[in-house]
Amino acid sequence: MSIRAHLPSKLYRTSVVREFDRVAIEQHGIPGIVLMKRAAMAMLGVMQQRWPEASSVRVVCGGGNNGGDGYLFAALAAERGWQLEVLSLRPPDTLKDDALSAFQMAEQSGLILHSLDELADLEEWLASGDLVVDALLGTGLSATVRDDCRFLIDSISRCGRPVLSADVPSGLNSDTGEVMGAAVTADCTISFVALKGGLLTASGRACCGDIVLSDLAIPAAVFADTEPLAQILNLPEQLAARPRRAIDSHKGSHGHVLVVGGELGMGGAVTLAASAALASGAGLISVATRPEHVAALIAHRPEVMARSVRCAAELEPLINACDCVVVGPGLGQLSWGTQLLHRILTTAGDKRVVIDADALNVIAQQNWFDLLTNLDHIATPHPGEAARLLQCTTQAVQKDRFAAVTNLRDKTGGHVLLKGSGTVLAGPNIKTTLCPYGNSGMASGGMGDVLSGILGALCAQGLSTAQAMQLGCSLHSAAADEAVRDGKGPIGLRASDLAGYVSGLLNDPQRAKPACGISVL
Repeated sequence: MSIRAHLPSKLYRTSVVREFDRVAIEQHGIPGIVLMKRAAMAMLGVMQQRWPEASSVRVVCGGGNNGGDGYLFAALAAERGWQLEVLSLRPPDTLKDDALSAFQMAEQSGLILHSLDELADLEEWLASGDLVVDALLGTGLSATVRDDCRFLIDSISRCGRPVLSADVPSGLNSDTGEVMGAAVTADCTISFVALKGGLLTASGRACCGDIVLSDLAIPAAVFADTEPLAQILNLPEQLAARPRRAIDSHKGSHGHVLVVGGELGMGGAVTLAASAALASGAGLISVATRPEHVAALIAHRPEVMARSVRCAAELEPLINACDCVVVGPGLGQLSWGTQLLHRILTTAGDKRVVIDADALNVIAQQNWFDLLTNLDHIATPHPGEAARLLQCTTQAVQKDRFAAVTNLRDKTGGHVLLKGSGTVLAGPNIKTTLCPYGNSGMASGGMGDVLSGILGALCAQGLSTAQAMQLGCSLHSAAADEAVRDGKGPIGLRASDLAGYVSGLLNDPQRAKPACGISVL
């Protein structure tokens, strides 16, 4: 077995993956214990490739089929010469079906088997190995972890050894990415059959580490005609739809973006958005901002047409002249920004509008959702802004980001890009998608302003709203990944660092790589 840097295309609910298991067993004649052995072999393959120097392994097994995967892995690894010790959370007489068979195979192989009560110092035992294998809870978790499991999870996280998790890090909700009280932080997670949605959003990537998918050689027919929870964006494929430039084109051929924002003290936000629009290929960029910011904007970005706007009436001719409006970067929530936003929402007509930052907060405060009904728009909330739009808590948004983005789409009537680790996207008549790119260096001010400028430029250049949203999201996050590979972060990565990487990817699609840390076995 070899790990290939290849991006899977679909995410599924855990219940659907269980149905795949059932169909494989009942309709395709693959016994459950055979699937379990394949899972164990896949775990062994990952261990051999990722930790070839490891000679001593500690395996923590729960009472379900996830524990069965762990028992079989331990038996196979012991047969091949590794020093294995296994901790059983549940007594053998409580195990059933395939999990019991797997335990019996492990027992027959002569492995050292421990119960929790037998270990005087659990952390010391875990740390005595070169690698810890987490086969404790699996994908069936739907409630807060019990105290005994929390103790084990916390011990695994503190022991200081690398961790391989089977199917899902114990304690992580595999559907939503929510930590259910406590969760293992793995160095690598091997997901079986199909990727589950929670592995790639909310706390999923932080808990999973690198993710490897093994479909356990289940026939492709099992997966056919099943609607996924979400599609996974793939930048190399998306770049085929990027805007093209004819040799005889001119600046008017590539769209005119109007960026509106920059309340007093926040002029940098519109500068970042305008710079990103320029890097993304827009032919003309205008910025409508406070008079106090015009000189600095021109000095920093002379290619941009800076417009001093004191009231909403002065904004209307600029709206009429552009192809796409980006509103929100540094807009503020005071009278000036509120009036400008209202004029845009009521006069934009058939022009696309990208709505970001404080523009979203004002819409929530003023309950202006009816103004969005007939507007072709992309809303780009972070979880806090999403919570204000949905009148709930940020925690509720993060508890199920797939549900939140669907609710936002329905409430706003447009396209929505819910930012965060594992950005999720939804829109009218398109499938929910997830962006697998991005890194922790993006947790800094101004990143959202850059994204809004990219989206505005792609809309202005003629991409459909859905194409612009999806390509822009992937470009933005993949540019951050390139910047980190280039030595610019993640600590200290600046939003202004991304522009060159965005234009580089648009000019040379061969630079685009699969998402970091996701592969197929």
